[in-house]
Amino acid sequence: MSEWLSIIGIGENGLKDLTEASRDALERAEVVFGSPRHLAMVDHPGKFPWPVPFSPAPLLALRGRPVAALVSGDPFWHGAGGSLAQQLPGGEWRAYPGVSLPSLAAARLGWRLEEVACLGLHAAPVEKLRRHLSEGARLIVTLRDGEAPAALGGYLALLGFGASVLHVMEHLGGPKERIRRHAATDDLPRCGNLVACAIEVRGGKGLPHCSGLADDHFDHDGQITKRPVRALALSALAPRPGELLWDLGAGSGSVGIEWLLSHPRNRAIGVERVAARAARARANAASLGVPQLDVRQGRALDLLPELPAPDAVFVGGGLDAPLLDALWACLPAGTRIVAHGVTLETESLLAQAQAHRGGTLLRIELSQVTPLGGKRGWKASYPVLQWSAVR
Repeated sequence: MSEWLSIIGIGENGLKDLTEASRDALERAEVVFGSPRHLAMVDHPGKFPWPVPFSPAPLLALRGRPVAALVSGDPFWHGAGGSLAQQLPGGEWRAYPGVSLPSLAAARLGWRLEEVACLGLHAAPVEKLRRHLSEGARLIVTLRDGEAPAALGGYLALLGFGASVLHVMEHLGGPKERIRRHAATDDLPRCGNLVACAIEVRGGKGLPHCSGLADDHFDHDGQITKRPVRALALSALAPRPGELLWDLGAGSGSVGIEWLLSHPRNRAIGVERVAARAARARANAASLGVPQLDVRQGRALDLLPELPAPDAVFVGGGLDAPLLDALWACLPAGTRIVAHGVTLETESLLAQAQAHRGGTLLRIELSQVTPLGGKRGWKASYPVLQWSAVR
């Protein structure tokens, strides 16, 4: 089928800022889809608003007819362009991008866009900022509505980044454009709903960008893979962009959370038998900016059949022979497995697994300095046996 769909990026100035090619594509269209705000900018007899919630189905039903879709700025930066292009072969559509919101914001402030993190928070929790917050960082974010800048400032202040500077931007690129500069601790006024914010991060402490976050980053009841052991586990799991982890016996969720922090496209499913721990893992994930951690409550052996195939599996506790056999039977070839054992029974099981199924065994013995009378001495932790293998 020949090219029939035009995906047109449009800004606050409407038709004034469209290129000649974009105008021609709009004129050729029999039907034009867009938000009510965008449709009000054009004079066309065949205007149809997107359904709420958004669905491309009405547009796709017109496949083969000349159709145009109006999308904010760059259609492929948090725009409908990506959803439409997923549904169609490349030869059936052509995009006419406008100026993206990050480009407009950077141009107003004189920021190098390659040095800025750009995030869409209009449909995501503010906690997604957490991994990006560090002294000197610059961020450009879209926001949900006119109340969101105040919530953003409160969140930054709560984390110790109250000295950060917020450039609150309304209706960028149009006649109603307004930019106001505030500290995160200011009493930020309500503004228009078409709002974004550029942030100069100051104060506070950012999260380390390496495996082994301090244990006090996580709320836990003692069931946590401790920092040095967690760092070794993640090294063995070797997360790569876009991969899926099963974290069985998730406890506080620390391993799954650090897996997700290693790359924005990573995915993780935590399985935890105890309801209170499952809730705690979800809360930890949200507070550390990875609310996408999918925590499922129940016994791992019962839940395995309904889980999507992983790239790696971590078993931090509760491993027994039935679970190990079930894992080995259901996992695709090439899946990386890392399991930890502390009890003699689990150590024996892991030793047998290594003998029959290969992989490596690593015995982790750690000691910390503690007071001993009026002096100091070494206090040893329980040794941990780590089995690492590839299915």
